Amino acid sequence: MSDASAIGRGRRAVVVTASTRAAAGVYPDRSGPVIVERLRAWGFEVGHPFVVPDGDEFGWELRDVLASEPDLVLTTGGTGLTPTDVTPEQTAPLLDRLVPGVAEAIRAAGVAKGVPTAMLSRGLVGVAGQTFVANLPGSRGGVVDALDVLEQVLGHALDQIPGSDH
Repeated sequence: MSDASAIGRGRRAVVVTASTRAAAGVYPDRSGPVIVERLRAWGFEVGHPFVVPDGDEFGWELRDVLASEPDLVLTTGGTGLTPTDVTPEQTAPLLDRLVPGVAEAIRAAGVAKGVPTAMLSRGLVGVAGQTFVANLPGSRGGVVDALDVLEQVLGHALDQIPGSDH
């Protein structure tokens, strides 16, 4: 897209960080603010990230966020293989349609940058109602790589969801 600042113009986004330790104040949320900064640069109206523990609390927050019908929801964290990494399981029942090509492109971008563990991310991308939803990794580097991928297609995706001609 030639003008990245136009991607989100007139659109609202929400960021949700899944991190039990960040939610407990053990350390600050490191990836949510990176997403918010990029979304604002793209022209989205977006507040501070919601930081919630992994698991059911993340699922409850995601349901509440989706009920507010934003154009975009980006989550970070909880996409790995540890027992508490259940972001995809909490997200899947809320999605009406999957967009697997975007999730695969996000993983492939990380691998292409020399991070073979990027292929272990289980993040989902899909549509819930009129909202585009993407689970991004929890690391700052993984988030940056994912945002670079999204920048290429997000405007088009958001135009298509309500039925705009492509």
